[in-house]
Amino acid sequence: MKVLHLIGGGDVGGARVHVLSLVKELSKYIDVKIISFRPGMFADEARDMGINIEIVKTGNIVADIRRVIAVIKQEGYEIIHSHGAKANMIALIAESFTGLPTVTTVHSDYRLDYLESMVKQMSFGMINTIALRFIDYYIGVSNNFREMLIERKFDPSRIFTVYNGINFDRRIKKYSRSQFAKKYNLDLAEDDIVVGILARLYPVKGLGTFVSAAKEVLDKNPFIKFIIGGDGEDRESLQKTVHSLGISGSVFFTGWVDDPYEFMSNLDINVLTSISESFPYSILEGALLRKATISSNVGGIADLIDSGENGYLFNAGDYGKLAEYILKLADSGELRESLGEKIYRKAKSQFSLDNMCKSQLEIYRKILDAHRARHENAKGRKKYLYDAIISGYYGSGNIGDDAILAAIISGLHMYKKDIKVLVMSRNPIQTKKTYHVDSINRTNPFQVLWAMKNSRLFINGGGSLIQDIKSTRSLLYYLSTIWLAKKMGLKVMIYANGIGPISRQGNKKRTRHVLNLVDVITLRENLSRRELSLLKVDKPRIVITADPALTIEAADDRCVDKIFREEGIDFPGPFIGFSVRKWKCYEKYEDVIAQVADYMTQTYGIKALFLPMHYPGDLDIIENILSKMKEKGYVIRKKYDGNYVLGIIKRMEMLVGMRLHALIFAASAGIPIIGLEYEQKVEGFLQYINQAGYASAGHVRDLEYGKLKDAVESVWKNRQNIKIELEKNTSGLKEKALENAKIAVQLIEG
Repeated sequence: MKVLHLIGGGDVGGARVHVLSLVKELSKYIDVKIISFRPGMFADEARDMGINIEIVKTGNIVADIRRVIAVIKQEGYEIIHSHGAKANMIALIAESFTGLPTVTTVHSDYRLDYLESMVKQMSFGMINTIALRFIDYYIGVSNNFREMLIERKFDPSRIFTVYNGINFDRRIKKYSRSQFAKKYNLDLAEDDIVVGILARLYPVKGLGTFVSAAKEVLDKNPFIKFIIGGDGEDRESLQKTVHSLGISGSVFFTGWVDDPYEFMSNLDINVLTSISESFPYSILEGALLRKATISSNVGGIADLIDSGENGYLFNAGDYGKLAEYILKLADSGELRESLGEKIYRKAKSQFSLDNMCKSQLEIYRKILDAHRARHENAKGRKKYLYDAIISGYYGSGNIGDDAILAAIISGLHMYKKDIKVLVMSRNPIQTKKTYHVDSINRTNPFQVLWAMKNSRLFINGGGSLIQDIKSTRSLLYYLSTIWLAKKMGLKVMIYANGIGPISRQGNKKRTRHVLNLVDVITLRENLSRRELSLLKVDKPRIVITADPALTIEAADDRCVDKIFREEGIDFPGPFIGFSVRKWKCYEKYEDVIAQVADYMTQTYGIKALFLPMHYPGDLDIIENILSKMKEKGYVIRKKYDGNYVLGIIKRMEMLVGMRLHALIFAASAGIPIIGLEYEQKVEGFLQYINQAGYASAGHVRDLEYGKLKDAVESVWKNRQNIKIELEKNTSGLKEKALENAKIAVQLIEG
């Protein structure tokens, strides 16, 4: 693999460190070269590191572009990787002459670049804004930046994340505070508590917040010293502010810092005050030296710092909170040492140079695979923007439906790595952010028509979509999109659906007509197969598989522990879980569930844990039940992805549930269940896993305290045997669930 990096060459901040350290590490595995468009410190440092770098600066932009194209062709590069405005523009021109894929690393919020100069904003900034729209792939140096690009309408399937990383195995020499103070003419004593920030002195770094916090701190503790390391256009105004506040004797400016580790080693508290960031190296450099850290909560910093656990986060601009944290850390050397050790351990495990390099190499492989696949597919075939459209009840805050979508996308990628998917959603932006796929508004007919024109397969996604128990309108929507897809020549698959009940005669006729047009129907249980037989749907291929959500993997124990702490849940258990929703006569079954939860707590000491599966709707009925309980009950109040919900359910000894996917998650984890039926899909699932005999408390309209108490108590006493039986009954369901994706990919590939 041969990759050519293009960069302006004037970078002095995190982008410089990122590119140099990354290219140096990549050179161990692939053939990589940098072209810099100016000489200077960046190029000199690259040479000192043994990096293959060429300076291209003729004074003529056309000649520079010709040289880049010549290097690509003569030396046989396969990918063009650019960094910054000028490099992005030249990369696009080079792509038009070479046909190579382009990728750019977005090191900062491009709309906030060049804030110090209106001229640069209107020239370089505008060029970069336009060029970014035509680059093939994007790399954000934090998940926050990936989401920023998605919000600005960039294609989520072409956006990757590579966090900054440093070499945690490097040896850092010991530095002398007295020599450091002498070098930068600072009034520092060995026993001073030193608070420092290392940054370019530009508006986006929020240095005014640092100075204002210093004033508040010094009013309460005049023995703390503050150091601002770095240079930039804001330096003069910052120095004037420090002087006007009367704190010049305690707040010092070093100017340009040639050794960041010398600076960091002389701090007791490392601070960042930026109003926008990607993932700054100053935080990692401080973590390497085990420095207690306080940062504004911007960019991807929260992925490293768990506020209160291994550092502190504050809202950008909140100098009062920053001052509070500084005073707290200044008062306790033990706390500083503890937080420094914790941030070091997390940074070393997740933000190492080796991790950064491996992530980048995997991205290059994906880019090359996709590039080759596009060329192969283009030979004698119609070009499609998407392989599949997925339609369903997505973007509505329902954890079960979200889990279905995540599982469908994951399954499709398992059988076709380069698959291009579009999802019809009620919340397209959130769907793009969460699932890394393109998405449109499901109610916009123009977008739906455009998507169908540019796709091969239409998937009516998992769930109970074909039924009229809730409304005819919903059924007509799904039937009409299926019918339209067939009329536009797409293959159509009903993907692991639950069918029915359909009660109205007109709806039965419409359903029979439309479903007999589709190519394949896969069902998640036998009851739906019987429903299709009654409807006389017999023309498509029909396969009984399993719910896609059965393939979801649970989050690890550390993540679940963190959720429990944040939710104020007293763990370890034991826990009995409850998943409920509003339905007809809900006031009656609220009382019954509250009484049973109290009984289990009083009799067996088991804690009642309520788990909403739809937000915010389920929280209302949960609050009603909690208000009727005599014993303390717990509730998961925040919304979490399916893998976290599964991890939470795995902590339960048993689960009493109305929500189908709470029952599915529990069964897949071998957790004994009691189903509270309100629709036939709950009954159908219990039958499918051979649990209907003793895992059902009947329909909620007939729910009685004695009946539910006896059922729950019976399962509780026999839970170990039930676990064994559940594991046996569900052991093959994951493979059946994956069969859905296999069939879909077969339809795509003909």
